[in-house]
Amino acid sequence: MGRKGPKRHLKRLPAPWFWPIGRKEYKWTVRPVPGPHPLERCIPLLIVVRDILGLAKTAREARIIIKRGYVRVDGVVRKEPRFPVGLMDVITVERLDQSFRVLPTPKGLRLHPIDGGEAGFKICRIEDKTTVKGGHLQLNLHDGRNVLVRVADPANPVEDVYRTLDSLKLAVPRQEVLEHFKLQEGAYAIITGGKNIGAHGRIVQIRELPGVKRRRFEVEIEAPSGEHLRSILDCVFVIGQEEPAISLPEVG
Repeated sequence: MGRKGPKRHLKRLPAPWFWPIGRKEYKWTVRPVPGPHPLERCIPLLIVVRDILGLAKTAREARIIIKRGYVRVDGVVRKEPRFPVGLMDVITVERLDQSFRVLPTPKGLRLHPIDGGEAGFKICRIEDKTTVKGGHLQLNLHDGRNVLVRVADPANPVEDVYRTLDSLKLAVPRQEVLEHFKLQEGAYAIITGGKNIGAHGRIVQIRELPGVKRRRFEVEIEAPSGEHLRSILDCVFVIGQEEPAISLPEVG
């Protein structure tokens, strides 16, 4: 009889390279459940608690901490140890009064400490737009969220000021839109993939290439050090209009 459902096991060797686990110490590791982030761009909550934050020594201890509701992700208590945590997620350990934001670095996804004020919001990128019943607009975000924009007149949708690859500053867990950051020259962005992953700065130029999809357009970013970096639109995540709306780790 064939297997039913998705795979439930994951060996340590083919696990994502940025997971801080010993590759040859044991054979198996925890496999994240299907959720807001894909396998190659997430970290299971159990590994966050045990291997990154060091709140537990074993998987059993980490499961107890998570099952008792001591850890929140984006303001919501998550009791599934295999829950996938990914880009821009906010992790809060209330009993320790500590909060962290998941950010890209040259070493992959890492947790960056933030204060209580920053823990109340996150930034999401618009991956797609959909017109739903009634002519209203639905924004599909990078972490699986959907934001509904009410349109008064579908024939003249003046409320549609959003474009794919723009970013939204959302209050969590209410999911209220606080700000809209457009992907344009002069905006502040962070690179989420490629050899310059983790670098951030102001967008200097966006080069439109004939016959190439918009996500593959070239982008030139000026880092705070004055260095000019190149990437593509698909790997650029806007985090502010002129200055970053979140605190960022130093890029060494």
